[in-house]
Amino acid sequence: MTLDTEATFLKGAGPAVAMRLRALGIERVRDLLFHLPLRYEDRRAHRPIAQLRNGEDALVRGRVVGSDVRFAGRRTLRVQIEDGSGTLLLRFFHFNEAQRANLGDGRWLQAFGTARVGAAGIEMVHPQYRVADQAEELQPEATLTPIYPLTTGLAQPRLRQLIAQALQLAARDAALMRVLPGLDGPDTLAALQAIHLPKDDHDAQRLLAQTHPAQRRLKCEELLAHQLSLRVLRQRQRSRPSPRLPRAAEAEAELQAQLGFAMTGAQRRVIAEVCRDLGAAQPMLRLVQGDVGSGKTVVAAVAMLAAARAGLQAALLAPTELLAEQHQKNLARWFAPLGLAPLLLANKLKKTQRETALAAIAGGAAPLVVGTHAVFQDEVKFRNLAVVVVDEQHRFGVQQRLALRDKGGARAPHQLIMSATPIPRTLAQTVYADLDISVIDELPPGRTPVQTVVLSNEKRDEVLARIGDACRQKRQAYWVCTLIEESDELDAEAAEATATRLRAELPGVRVGLVHGRMKGEAKEEQMRAFKDGLTQLLVATTVIEVGVDVPNASIMVIENAERLGLSQLHQLRGRVGRGSEKSQCVLLYQGPLGEAARARLETMRATTDGFAIAQRDLELRGPGELLGRRQTGEIGMKLADPLRDAPLIPQLQQLAERWLAEEPEVAKLLIARWVGDADRYARV
Repeated sequence: MTLDTEATFLKGAGPAVAMRLRALGIERVRDLLFHLPLRYEDRRAHRPIAQLRNGEDALVRGRVVGSDVRFAGRRTLRVQIEDGSGTLLLRFFHFNEAQRANLGDGRWLQAFGTARVGAAGIEMVHPQYRVADQAEELQPEATLTPIYPLTTGLAQPRLRQLIAQALQLAARDAALMRVLPGLDGPDTLAALQAIHLPKDDHDAQRLLAQTHPAQRRLKCEELLAHQLSLRVLRQRQRSRPSPRLPRAAEAEAELQAQLGFAMTGAQRRVIAEVCRDLGAAQPMLRLVQGDVGSGKTVVAAVAMLAAARAGLQAALLAPTELLAEQHQKNLARWFAPLGLAPLLLANKLKKTQRETALAAIAGGAAPLVVGTHAVFQDEVKFRNLAVVVVDEQHRFGVQQRLALRDKGGARAPHQLIMSATPIPRTLAQTVYADLDISVIDELPPGRTPVQTVVLSNEKRDEVLARIGDACRQKRQAYWVCTLIEESDELDAEAAEATATRLRAELPGVRVGLVHGRMKGEAKEEQMRAFKDGLTQLLVATTVIEVGVDVPNASIMVIENAERLGLSQLHQLRGRVGRGSEKSQCVLLYQGPLGEAARARLETMRATTDGFAIAQRDLELRGPGELLGRRQTGEIGMKLADPLRDAPLIPQLQQLAERWLAEEPEVAKLLIARWVGDADRYARV
């Protein structure tokens, strides 16, 4: 066996256990090595029962002196043990007759659990235990006991046994002891052994404080592996030629003449960066970050116009049909005086319309195409695709973008990725190492910042009155529902109940409803009715986080706002304040507020700067929460934290460049160790 052997062949594994291991991302023996402990328990010495303290975790050993089953409230097995210093009661609520028989009088029992003071004195509830006929058969552990992340049907002892086998195999693997140029500290094998099997309290304390040299070594390896894998992905994408668009700056001037408003300095700076990329013979791979309303679409329009003026094609992808329609209408308005009409490719097209559209795309008669994921379909063939724009990039994965790259034929299209979810530079250096990053950090003049008000749920009646007044003045509003559990079904029930209640409380107000359990067509229909003014108040779950412009919507109420993260609150708030009316966002909370929730709501009240909010969210919740599961994808790290370990990243970026140039085999080894196949490394 080797570290590349499937984990199912380890002793004690088998197909059933292997299936559970896969739920943890463990397929091969080497994956077990990098499944790292969450914490440690000290089972290295027996504690006398008389010395146990309330709330303390401890290992005890004693003789069973009595047991019985009680039915007071719930069926409970009670086992009494004594060790010469005192007696301890063990309680088990889940047990069978075989377990009960095994815990008979006179047997020796070793238990690890949390001591609690109960009605009958000191006790442990559901401790982990072993039984034997002789006390000498029950010995403490030689090292601290690691506690690992688990999945249903897999227990700690089984996982520890499998990891111990993996460590034994690792001791014969020379690659884990290889010197990696530029990385200090213990070799990989020694670092893994220190983390899985810490020898003493000093080691454990340093591990828990994240200051152990073994952790620093593995953090550096993991961060470096992710830098390398994304750079490999970038190299592969840039290895194919792209059509050069040297006259992109002329497209900017041509578009500016039609807009009717002046671009901001930030827009012009980012457009200059895009134009420089478009003039090169390698594909542009650029992410444009900008707050809601910062004018990212204008930047995309310049790139698309540059392709059309070169006799080539451009495609813009949006995550929903309604958003695609909005982009198509905006582009059509800007491009109409220039003799260009963007084609909308959507699922709602009738068969003949779709066939006509596909023929125009394949023949090159449609230079500009706007659509949803439908553009990815095999039947959509471009004649000469030169530019791809992806809006709200976290709704699309790298693999989907690569599919569009392949639609460019022999020449790879330039890629412009847009995101209204600001990511602090520290995190972007890790998450987007395959992309060049541009930031639009300036809002167009004349936009009135949204006023944010934080109110207790006790003020709900006042908020209702304000909503009623606004609707009578022919304005529109959002009412957003949230729940603690992330469940489409529960969210849907909450939204439906809220809509019913608001219809009763606000007679005469036309109330719409959108939630995640609705079919796509029904959801789009409700959003369209709100956009067209047919409904005045839209009750919604957080599905409207990425939505369309409704300039007449000037009030948003977010119920239980304390349950949402800062970035999500900011994205929701961005749905209002898009017209000339003064706009408000009301954050209703249910007290009492915890310290973190209070900090989030205060940040929302104090600033509308998306980048400041993202930085604060990163500090409060960490990168996994900020990005969300879909955006994080396989970036989810085992040990490293891009925020906490930010000081390490610049030197590792330089090391990644050096390795790819001078140590490609070492780079390949590290990617395989931490990430797997680089082709699979995708943010989804």
